Amino acid sequence: MIVKGTYFQNSKEKPLVYGDVELINPKRQRLRGEEEQEGILAKSVIVGFCGTDHELMNMGRQGKLGAKFPEGTNRLINGHEGVVWVPEQNRFAIVLIRGGNSYDPTRYTEEETYFEYGCDQADGLFSDCNYYHPDMLLPIPDGFAENGKLPLSFAKKMVFPDPFGCMVFQLERMEDIGSAHNFRVEMAKNKCSEEEGRELAKKHLFDRTVIFGLGTTGMFIGDLIHRKYPDAKIVFVARSEEKSLKVRFAVSHTGAAYVKNDFSTKEKLAEAIKKELLGTATVFLGVSGSSVEHEIAFAYGVLGNNGIYNSFSLGPKVAFDTMPFGFKNQIILSSINFRQEHMERAIKLLVDSDYDKIVELIDKETFIKDPVDAYNNRIYCKDAPLKTAVIWDESFIDMNK
Repeated sequence: MIVKGTYFQNSKEKPLVYGDVELINPKRQRLRGEEEQEGILAKSVIVGFCGTDHELMNMGRQGKLGAKFPEGTNRLINGHEGVVWVPEQNRFAIVLIRGGNSYDPTRYTEEETYFEYGCDQADGLFSDCNYYHPDMLLPIPDGFAENGKLPLSFAKKMVFPDPFGCMVFQLERMEDIGSAHNFRVEMAKNKCSEEEGRELAKKHLFDRTVIFGLGTTGMFIGDLIHRKYPDAKIVFVARSEEKSLKVRFAVSHTGAAYVKNDFSTKEKLAEAIKKELLGTATVFLGVSGSSVEHEIAFAYGVLGNNGIYNSFSLGPKVAFDTMPFGFKNQIILSSINFRQEHMERAIKLLVDSDYDKIVELIDKETFIKDPVDAYNNRIYCKDAPLKTAVIWDESFIDMNK
């Protein structure tokens, strides 16, 4: 089947194009041990843009996308955030992005494989329709679809289950590691059992949290930490003006403080962060995409003893001095994944949120006319909105709700 869509290719001049593209429908596994199944056809309704899309476009410009293409093709239909309509089942669905021959897609080993719709070895949502594994089409909550349409406000929220699900996983991952990392300290301090020590270590990991960078992922993890640990001291660090929408929105949803990164030196920035924290960070989350993250955490001492450094950023190389690092008993981790349960929980949390307020739409005709220009000058430019999405098929959206 040939449809219209945008797709990445290895090309210096045209790494992302819109036009005719032939769909493929290979059998895929959701998890190891399950039967391989062909996909069923679904129509794209609304699709969100992710920073990964921009990174993939740059890889295509450098001729480095070959390993990302679905087998037997020389292109990748992008897009991994959004809602589809499944004609065969007469329902809307949210695509579970990651699957493959692995028991746990967040922990796949060298002999296991994975795929990600719109990102890696499997085509995604920026096309009129596509084939998806039938068990990876997650239902939307009841009560929102009416007469074959979704309210616009709800549809906007549903471009976030992928990144929000990833942050649900990040919280779980930090709790797991933080509990194991510091429970013996808590046992000694409180003269308590191992079980009690692990719970205390998990809780106190977030006592002084730095989120360095303020995109949607930083906002989401701040929200999740605040929901579960309301006494946590959270400090966002970014370059945005204090009165900007993203800063006001993030602070209001997390009870966080904000440090604007406009200091003349990194040392002054580090001191300002520690002053706002009332100490050093127990956990430092890097989401800015800048190498400044690890310098502030390690070279300038913002991350404290027994602390955890978690990098969500794609691109920066992390460096540290092994001598103080070893004696300070710090941990570095990085993992950008989630399981189906994380995405399902994210959907439920998003339903009751107001995250639709930070999603701005780009007109579909504007986007497909010149996708590269749209990426560079509308979606990922300096003054870009916090989140951009495109309505791919307006017939499924109630624009008045």
